[in-house]
Amino acid sequence: MNKFKMAVSALAIVAVTGTANAAEILIKFSHVVAENTPKGIMANKFAELIEQRLAGKVKVQVFPNGQLFSDQKVLEAMLLGDVQLAAPSLSKFGKYTSVLQVYDLPFLFKDIDAVGRFQAGPEGQAMLKSLESKGLLGLGYMHNGLKQLSANNALLKPSDAKGNKFRIMSSNVLVAQFESVGAVPLKKPYAEVFTLLQTRAIDGQENTWSNIYSKKFFEVQDHITNSNHGLLDYMVVTSSEFWESLPDDIRPVVKTALDEAILIGNDVARDKAQSDMQKIIDSGRTTVHTLTDEQRAMWVEAMKPVWAEFADEIGQDIIDAAVASNIE
Repeated sequence: MNKFKMAVSALAIVAVTGTANAAEILIKFSHVVAENTPKGIMANKFAELIEQRLAGKVKVQVFPNGQLFSDQKVLEAMLLGDVQLAAPSLSKFGKYTSVLQVYDLPFLFKDIDAVGRFQAGPEGQAMLKSLESKGLLGLGYMHNGLKQLSANNALLKPSDAKGNKFRIMSSNVLVAQFESVGAVPLKKPYAEVFTLLQTRAIDGQENTWSNIYSKKFFEVQDHITNSNHGLLDYMVVTSSEFWESLPDDIRPVVKTALDEAILIGNDVARDKAQSDMQKIIDSGRTTVHTLTDEQRAMWVEAMKPVWAEFADEIGQDIIDAAVASNIE
């Protein structure tokens, strides 16, 4: 090698090394909800904690409201390295694993505390690793809350839903749930729900109080039933390749910050379930109905056969463990 080539090579090595040493690890965190929701608050808190603890080493960029990817596309983007963190609803993992369908079964959990006990138990923790064969790794669960039903007519008994078109997340369990009461389930992106409701392209939807409030669904729905019939939770997920690529001194700091942010987000979810419901009631824009014990029993009877329909796919042992979590 002549002196000129040696000089050029030396300069290139210095430039690359210098860039590598100065470069921050960039974590793009994509989600589809508003920043004032439990998940939005959790994501922003995580970015704040990383800035405090790993400034100059790791930077987190949060992209809310589906700015970067929809939940339908984000996992594919993650496997391509275009995003490093996401928190899709548990319903979005159906194409990767069948066990997470347990969280979509109607009337499975009596309250959010039961959900937490199940997720902290052996079955729930094992599910975080159920995606490893697909190149994905679950890092934790994030609560949003229990779901309510809304429509342009009052939904007090199962027959009230017959013929209504309901937007659902991409979940075969949710298809079966609505078909069990004679309704028409339509898989549509979350970002389109308000417009679909406003234009009466659909008749109703199911969601948590915080989502119904933050996305103003209550302004375009005449009735909401306080049904607590289902669960909307998220799995914070990354690619196995990215997670293993983090330096050994960085990875535990990132995980600890994420765990702390999730705890804060879960506390927010619990508080907002009550406060956002009250804000919706106080608005006077819609009528909120609370089911009587008799009415609730009718909904449970109509929808519970969905459990048996998916028992083989999910595993009866997992369903049994979820039911057992209802006992404190």
